[in-house]
Amino acid sequence: MPDQIKVAIAGLGAIGFAVAKALDSGAIEGMALAAVSARDAARAETRLTALRAPVPVLPLTELAETADVVVECIPAAHFAALAESVLGRGKTLLPLSVGALLPRPELIDLARAKGGTIMVPTGALLGLDALRACAEGPVESVTLVTRKPPGGLAGAPHLVENGISVEGLTEPKLVFEGTARDGARGFPANVNVAAALSLAGIGPDETALQIWADPTVIRNTHTVTVEAEAARLTMTIENVPTEENPRTGRITALSVLATLRRMTGPLRVGT
Repeated sequence: MPDQIKVAIAGLGAIGFAVAKALDSGAIEGMALAAVSARDAARAETRLTALRAPVPVLPLTELAETADVVVECIPAAHFAALAESVLGRGKTLLPLSVGALLPRPELIDLARAKGGTIMVPTGALLGLDALRACAEGPVESVTLVTRKPPGGLAGAPHLVENGISVEGLTEPKLVFEGTARDGARGFPANVNVAAALSLAGIGPDETALQIWADPTVIRNTHTVTVEAEAARLTMTIENVPTEENPRTGRITALSVLATLRRMTGPLRVGT
């Protein structure tokens, strides 16, 4: 349909493929899958044969030429090139590598200058609507405590650079304590939730973060505590991992779909 919003997906892993299948099935009225991009184009083309209407596999920076909205679910190292191509064309970017946005405030300026939009899905977190409301007034503190099975943190730059081992743990181990900005830099594949929380509230340098390697948990668990003039918030979410990638929660792809649906739906609930 000519009036449909065209959506492209950068990355065809656990999140990207789930979103692609939903769009292909017509799950979101008024939206259609237009194209995808993937590191392994041949494998992506094979996966796309499962769709009712396979779409082209394009280079990363060409997605915005065929779509109105681009969903980003790729390694953070490729984030800037994609974001610049999307926002430079005045299109809408839905980023999941939110931590990669923190050191690049110029992307917000680019979106403003070109008429583009950055829409950050809630992803694997909760409570961003309440925090955004609180942040309209004074907020004293925002703290995020993340607990993950040790294997989900293995190989993170912060652990490697500081010689921190998470192998063979029998009890929880605090592996990071600091700001959301530093946490996003040290754990680029693990705590994009901290970046999203900081953008919704008091910023990446004021948002406190703890990361625990915890052998007693089987789900990625995030607890948010907010002290504000308007309210005190304490919220915990335990995310069920996807079968394809245990580091990725099932709710993340669903959050992307909910964000897309909100863009076209006649009823919008939440701040």
